[in-house]
Amino acid sequence: MEKRIAFKMKLKQGCKQEYIKRHDAIWAEIAALIKQSGISDYSIFLDEETNTLFGVQKQSGGVSSQELGSVEIQQKWWNYMSDIMEVNPDNSPVTKYLEEVFYLA
Repeated sequence: MEKRIAFKMKLKQGCKQEYIKRHDAIWAEIAALIKQSGISDYSIFLDEETNTLFGVQKQSGGVSSQELGSVEIQQKWWNYMSDIMEVNPDNSPVTKYLEEVFYLA
C-alpha cells in the first residue's frame, strides 16, 4: 500500500547553498537505498524565512527516509549533513512528522 508522508527539518542559518550543492550531488548509494526502500516522488522544500525544510515522499515499503538509520551509508550521509542541519545525538536530522489535513488528487 502506497502512502504519502510529510515532515519538517531545520537547516542552519546561511547553509541553503551548501544544502542544495550536497543534494545536487547526492551519493548514488543514498539514492539507491531510498528507492530500494520503496520511497519515491521525494521532494524537499525550504522556507527561507524560518530555515525550515519541508519533505514530502511516497512510501510503498513501510519506511520513511528518516527511518533508515541502521544502514551504514545512511549514517555516513547523516554525519556528512550534520554540520548544516539541526541533528539528534546520532546525527540524524531532527524530524517532525506532519499530519495531513487536506489532499486534492
